[in-house]
Amino acid sequence: MSAGHERRGALLMTYGSPASLERADVGAYLVRIRGGRDPDAELLDEFTRRYRVIGGSPLIEITCAQAAALADALDWPVAVGMRFSAPSIADGIRELAAQGVDQIAAIILSPQYSPLLMGGYTRAVAEARAEIGNEAPPVDVAGAWHDEPAFIGALADRLAQSLAALPAAERDDVAILMTAHSLPRRVAEQEPDYIGQLRATAEAVAVAANIGPDRWQFCWQSAGHEPGEWMKPDFADLMPQIALGGGTSVIVAPVQFLADHLEILYDVEVGAREQAERCGLAFHRIESLNVDAGLTEALVAVARGTIGA
Repeated sequence: MSAGHERRGALLMTYGSPASLERADVGAYLVRIRGGRDPDAELLDEFTRRYRVIGGSPLIEITCAQAAALADALDWPVAVGMRFSAPSIADGIRELAAQGVDQIAAIILSPQYSPLLMGGYTRAVAEARAEIGNEAPPVDVAGAWHDEPAFIGALADRLAQSLAALPAAERDDVAILMTAHSLPRRVAEQEPDYIGQLRATAEAVAVAANIGPDRWQFCWQSAGHEPGEWMKPDFADLMPQIALGGGTSVIVAPVQFLADHLEILYDVEVGAREQAERCGLAFHRIESLNVDAGLTEALVAVARGTIGA
């Protein structure tokens, strides 16, 4: 088959979620995330509680919807692959191979790219192709797309919508916190480019939303339960400072997460809200992109750019 007649496809990859709200399923998922290490009973109980509070993670369902929207926009087959749950990355590649795809653009659903943090996806792709054998098409994994204009525009639109929904008196004074998933400091020190990408995304969103530098701060969320120092400031550190400075409200705007899942629906919607309200702050958050048309446009550009289509 000539290059001009290749059948291209795309694979959307993300973490996954537990198979159910049962403690055993949450535990099995945590074991996979933790590289085979069993969580202690307290950690397992806490994560089971969190998943039950939000009614389970909708991440896989949303990722499938994102894939369907991308398939419509590209007119390519698009599959999904989860790193730590079903359907697996191997399942996604098999699905595309069965549809006659000759070349796959694999996109990690985190716009900022770190070889250290995201290398597991690349290894999972290589392992899946080795497992599938000769029927596995070539797979090119996209790198960073943190500055893709349609992605920046979509986040800026979400922030503008949140601001527009506020009373006029609150709109001009609300503190805006742009967040990303926290990292152990020892990891962050090895990945300065990744940290720079996160900050660059936040800065670009602020510019696109016409938010002055005095109106927003970059901070971290969802610090893990491992020992050692994690990146600061966390939004929990900033809430009291905002209140002490005379602030009355806050908007949390994650710039890394593309869909509703535990880190949004619990860590932000429940945890950050409780922290803000304890400090006397009115709490708001931007809506996640989920199947936003701007995100789909960004994914189209990334898919085409990855395999030169």
